[in-house]
Amino acid sequence: MRRDVFQAIADPVRRDIIDLLSQQPHTVNEVVEQFDISRPAISNHLKILRECGLVKMATIGRERHCVIIPKELRRVSDWAQCYQRLWEDKLDSFERYLSELKLKHKNP
Repeated sequence: MRRDVFQAIADPVRRDIIDLLSQQPHTVNEVVEQFDISRPAISNHLKILRECGLVKMATIGRERHCVIIPKELRRVSDWAQCYQRLWEDKLDSFERYLSELKLKHKNP
């Protein structure tokens, strides 16, 4: 089953795993050591991240290494950028409002 990248980032633990792997690849054991949850729970999160195409596993010797595939995060970035303009407009409007209040306060 192929999951959606938005399912991956919906969970805070998976977001933290993405952050961790964005710094450098880690073995599964190294990922487990970074969290205060069970190994099976981390394995499940890694499975979801793999199904979403955000992480791939590479076996080197007896260890499984987790490597991030950031390309899929582009969809999240593209989606969020659609709303960036909306927020910029709202913040600009709020800034103008505050400036007007400041002027009215100086010149009653």
